[in-house]
Amino acid sequence: MGKRKRLSAEARKEALKLVAIAKLNDCPTSPRKMRIVADTIRGESIERALNNLAFSKKEAARKLEKLLRSAIKNWELKNEGERVESSDLYVKTVFVDEGVTLKRFQPAPMGRAYRIRKRSNHVTLVVDSRIEKVIQPFEPVEEVEAEVKTKAPAAEKKKTAKPKVAPKAAAKKETKEKAEKKTTAKPKTTKTKK
Repeated sequence: MGKRKRLSAEARKEALKLVAIAKLNDCPTSPRKMRIVADTIRGESIERALNNLAFSKKEAARKLEKLLRSAIKNWELKNEGERVESSDLYVKTVFVDEGVTLKRFQPAPMGRAYRIRKRSNHVTLVVDSRIEKVIQPFEPVEEVEAEVKTKAPAAEKKKTAKPKVAPKAAAKKETKEKAEKKTTAKPKTTKTKK
């Protein structure tokens, strides 16, 4: 794996550590039926989403309600010390992907067979807080002091250094030197044929 891909993969893993995700794989329901229920809770607060799922008549709502409760528990584990009620949680994203389709046959008249497709889906649900957290990186005091010490001598060196020649003046000097070399150079001798 290349360096760029490895770094982007590590960055993705670090970002996922802060996000509360719950996945339901190989759910034996059609993705089309599951998306109808998933659309009703997308972007809603968790209280409202749980109410919508609890009072829905769809079978897919039972499975999504269980998944939502799992995502809330995952959020609690990643954010210890914070209460769910005060953090204003909401369903950030929910999407349904198609899973494996089992193909079965049913006998039909005149020796034929009708195909039955038993579809499944994968649901991914992400819960997040609407309250923004400000995370400041921790810098040990020893490293900061070491940086200050290394920068101080460099600043003193810059003060004592000779002033640089302006670029235009340097270019003029170079052209004068080239012109002098050309005049002092020996002319080329050409051999003549006899």
